[in-house]
Amino acid sequence: MYRILVINPGSTSTKVAIFEDEKSICEEKLSHKVEELDGFERITDQEPMRRAAVEEFLRSHGYSVRDFNAIGARGGILEPIPGGTYKVDEYMVEYLLHRAPVEHASNLAAIIGYKLGKPYGIPCFVTDPISVDEMWDEARFSGIPDIERKSYSHALNTKAVARKVAVELGQPYEKSKMVIVHLGGGISVSAHFNGRMVDVNNANDEGPFSPERTGELPVGDVVKIAYSRKYSARELRRRFVGKGGLVAYLGTNDLREALSIAERSEKARLVLEAMAYQIAKEIGGMCAVLGTNPDAIVITGGMAHSQRFVQMITQYVSKFGLVAVVPGEFEMEALALGALRVLKEEEEAKDYKRAVQGRETEG
Repeated sequence: MYRILVINPGSTSTKVAIFEDEKSICEEKLSHKVEELDGFERITDQEPMRRAAVEEFLRSHGYSVRDFNAIGARGGILEPIPGGTYKVDEYMVEYLLHRAPVEHASNLAAIIGYKLGKPYGIPCFVTDPISVDEMWDEARFSGIPDIERKSYSHALNTKAVARKVAVELGQPYEKSKMVIVHLGGGISVSAHFNGRMVDVNNANDEGPFSPERTGELPVGDVVKIAYSRKYSARELRRRFVGKGGLVAYLGTNDLREALSIAERSEKARLVLEAMAYQIAKEIGGMCAVLGTNPDAIVITGGMAHSQRFVQMITQYVSKFGLVAVVPGEFEMEALALGALRVLKEEEEAKDYKRAVQGRETEG
C-alpha cells in the first residue's frame, strides 16, 4: 500500500488530501484569510505560511511527512512541456519561484511539496500541469508572426477524465480520439488524438465566452476600446477575464443563478443559449481537427452538473458521436494517481529540465 499526500493551492485556500493507493481517506480545504494573503507582495511569498498550514493539517490527523511514500502537487505555470508526471527538483522550484510567466496560486504546490519532502527523501511529483503543450505545429499559428497560440488549459482534469472514459470504452487513452469540454469559470475545449492533446483553446483568450471570461473577441473592436482611453490596461484585462461572459451580461458567474434568471427573462435565456452555441461551435471545430468522428465527446467540469445546460450543448453536437458527461473535477484524484503510477513503476517520471531542453532543441 502506498500513501500519498496531495496538495492543490487555490487563490484563497489550499486543498489537501491523503490517499492510500487509489482511495482518498481524508480531504480538506484549508482556508486562508484574505487580510493575511494581502500582506504578501508576491504569491510565492505565501509558501512558508501555506506549508505550515499543510503541516498542521497532517498533525491534526495524526500524520507526519515521514508517513508518506510520495507527494502529488498541482503543476503550475511551467514552460511548455508534454503531458505526464514529472519529478519536482531544484530546477523546477527555481523556475516557479523566479521565472514563471504568470503569478498563479498553482505555482506554490510543487514548491511546498518539494520543501516538505526533501528532508526525508520523499519524492514530489506534478502531473499534467497547466502548461502542457502537445499541440500540432499547425495549431500554433495565430495569423501574425508576433503572436503564437499558447496551450494553457485545464490539462490535469481533462486528461484524467479522458483516461476514465477510455476505460469505459474498453480501449487505452493512447489509442483514443476524443473531444474534451471542461466547463468551469473558464471553458477549454480540446482535441485528443491517440493520447496527445493536439489542440485546445486558451481559456483566457480564445474560444467560447464563459461565466466570467469573454473568450474570443472581434480584433478591430478590441483595438478601438483599447485606445479609447476609457480603461487602463489592467482594467481592460479585468473586463476580459473576471468580468466578462455571464458576469458582464447577467451580473453573476453562477450558472444555477443564471438559469433561474432565464426562467423569467428572455434576455438571460438568449445569453445562455449563446454560450451553449459557442461551446458547440468550438466542439465542432475540434471534431474537424481530429479528421473523423470522435470516439467520444466528453463534457466535464462544474457546470456539467446541470443537465439542462448540457442538453443545450448536446442538441448541437450529438450527431458527431457519443456524448459522455462526467460532472465535476478530479484534480486531487488525478494527482494521486499520477504519483501512484510512478511508485508502481507503471510509468516513468519525466525530468522537467530535460523535457524543456528537448523542446528547445526541436524548436
